Amino acid sequence: MGNRRDKLILISGLIILFHAAYSAAQHRTYVRLTEKDATRLPGDVVLQCIIGTLLACYGVVSVAGTFRDIKVGAELDNKTWETLTNRPAFYTFAHRGAKFFVSKKANGRSALNSND
Repeated sequence: MGNRRDKLILISGLIILFHAAYSAAQHRTYVRLTEKDATRLPGDVVLQCIIGTLLACYGVVSVAGTFRDIKVGAELDNKTWETLTNRPAFYTFAHRGAKFFVSKKANGRSALNSND
């Protein structure tokens, strides 16, 4: 896990993002009350968003701990080719066999018990 400094960076980044969201909401209310035609946020709010996002991303990556390498070969070494190509999700049971082997009664007799 991350140390105390990394956790502090994460918390400060989240606080800066929260403050930027609050400032954007205040700016929107101000624009409505003064009936000005402002379509963009002030530069300080945009800068707060960028700095807060960068700090929060760095904090999350640092607090998450050490990353492990992805080793596909280690998992695949123990399997045979037959188990690798076996995909049960793609099994199809709607085949033509039902058309060839009729199990309904035909002419009053069972198709399987016809003794002719």
